[in-house]
Amino acid sequence: MASRKKVSASKLFVLDTNVLLHDPTCLYRFEEHDVFIPIITLEELDTHKKGMSEVARNARQASRFLDEIVSGAEAEIESGIPLKSASRDAATGKLILQTQAIHSVLPPSLPVGKADNQILGIVMALKELQQGRSVILVSKDINMRIKARALGLDAEDYFNDKVLEDTDLLYTGTREIDESFWERNGKDMKSWQEQGRSYYQVKGPDGQNLYVNQMLWQEGAQPLQARVTQVEGKTAVLQTLKDYSHHKNNVWGITARNREQNFALNLLMDPEVDFITLLGQAGTGKTLLTLAAGLAMTLEQKLYSEIIMTRVTVPVGEDIGFLPGTEEEKMAPWMGALEDNLDVLNKSDDDGGDWGRAATRDLIRSRIKVKSLNFMRGRTFLNKYLIIDEAQNLTPKQMKTLITRAGPGTKVVCLGNISQIDTPYLTEGSSGLTYVVDRFKGWEHSGHITLQRGERSRLADHAAEAL
Repeated sequence: MASRKKVSASKLFVLDTNVLLHDPTCLYRFEEHDVFIPIITLEELDTHKKGMSEVARNARQASRFLDEIVSGAEAEIESGIPLKSASRDAATGKLILQTQAIHSVLPPSLPVGKADNQILGIVMALKELQQGRSVILVSKDINMRIKARALGLDAEDYFNDKVLEDTDLLYTGTREIDESFWERNGKDMKSWQEQGRSYYQVKGPDGQNLYVNQMLWQEGAQPLQARVTQVEGKTAVLQTLKDYSHHKNNVWGITARNREQNFALNLLMDPEVDFITLLGQAGTGKTLLTLAAGLAMTLEQKLYSEIIMTRVTVPVGEDIGFLPGTEEEKMAPWMGALEDNLDVLNKSDDDGGDWGRAATRDLIRSRIKVKSLNFMRGRTFLNKYLIIDEAQNLTPKQMKTLITRAGPGTKVVCLGNISQIDTPYLTEGSSGLTYVVDRFKGWEHSGHITLQRGERSRLADHAAEAL
């Protein structure tokens, strides 16, 4: 829905091409309002349909939807084709296609040849024709919206793809509990011990606001770190955590340096948790913790046959052209983060000297495969530990394609920082990473942690704050 406010008269939304290229289903997302598609939008769709990119696929899908709606309803094209049946009752408005030339006078400073300006001209003419009705341009192009507003026209972004309006509301996976938590929820409290862990069954008003695998912590005289293992109505079961900050519980030589890292390792080292998302700024330890847990579970516990690492290859600077070699070699420049972390993990094994370290490094490298995202379709991973790095650059659709690759016994870990999105048209609210965090919360086999503190160095910490 592009507009949140309900008004009595239905509005007329004029769609820019980039909205259809971004989400072909947008035709059905305007509820009771009407959708107008200028001829120039169809022309632009046609120029984008060639190729195998996400944009080209969306262009073809948008054309299919339009064909589905228009075929058999040719008589109603001018007055508007009802969207009710095509959208399966999701939209009750009409689709109106531009059937004749619409003339409007644009300021002489705007060249008429440009597609954007032609669409602005159509919006201006429709506003004059449709007196007493809101005519709104919907575009993902920020400059187009600025131009429209400068001409006194209404313009909006397309909001329907946003999972959350405000990413500050995104589930963090952790929650601080206060002293009064136990008073509020301590009625008929039960506690017991099992396999060295303490369990607490609490019942009260806070129970319904907890999610399975949410991490609770309390500071003070009796510090507590616990994980919610069950939620039924107002009743919840809490399980105390294993302390990975103690050296005796190290994971491939790595110990947790702060509370959130301890939470993350508790999830990563649990074979019952199949899907984990770790969010955090640079230097919070996302990749290091994930790799350490992966190596421990692949080489020591033999739970997984190998580690597969993939990442979205969006360059930060200019592209450096084609890269020689196999898929693995082509991905090598993108995998500097992997090499850096392996150096740290390899340092922890000092017993064998240089020879031992070299042998360990070869063993580790033989168990880590680097794959490109481009060849993921149709694959199934069995008993693999799959790491998706830089996941904030994925669209929700790409994210679904990747996560559904998981076969029996596979664990998927998504890492990312939603304040560093390099993909055009993706925002913090519409990123695939935000989407999965929101949709997976509360599922018993998934967990999410937002890592807060950087642990790289005092220089990196100061730079993050000062720059």
